[in-house]
Amino acid sequence: MINWPIGYSPDKAAVHARNEIDIQATPDTVWSWLVRAKTWPSWYSNSHDVVIEGGASILGPGSKFSWKTFGVTLSSRVEEFVPNQKITWSSRGMGVNSFHVFLIEGRSSGCHVLTEETENGWLANLGHLLRPRNLSEKHQLWLVQLRSKAQGGLPSE
Repeated sequence: MINWPIGYSPDKAAVHARNEIDIQATPDTVWSWLVRAKTWPSWYSNSHDVVIEGGASILGPGSKFSWKTFGVTLSSRVEEFVPNQKITWSSRGMGVNSFHVFLIEGRSSGCHVLTEETENGWLANLGHLLRPRNLSEKHQLWLVQLRSKAQGGLPSE
């Protein structure tokens, strides 16, 4: 279940993307790749310069991190953190405020991963107007690359 903040439910937000994928790996393997945000730029080409506040190497409950995606520098905060099942974060940047969710559901063949994001703000609106499928396309790329990493095994420590 997704607990959307006020104004960020898909029916209220200016921009919305929803993507899903099946991954032949355990939820804990997928989770291990997902919470290692500092490694995202090495395997997800739409993320750059990820820094977790306090020098942490992985995301945890309440983690704050900065990063660059879609050409925008964002300040993000982990809002929900349920190991191997759910991570959400809110983000703020120039002209964009967003809420991003990853849900992992175990299946007999591995797991099903859903990612969903909503955005508000003038830059989010402009980006959606100029390239309406961009958010969805980049999120699908993120999921495909996550699948590739997870199906290859756990990350090295």
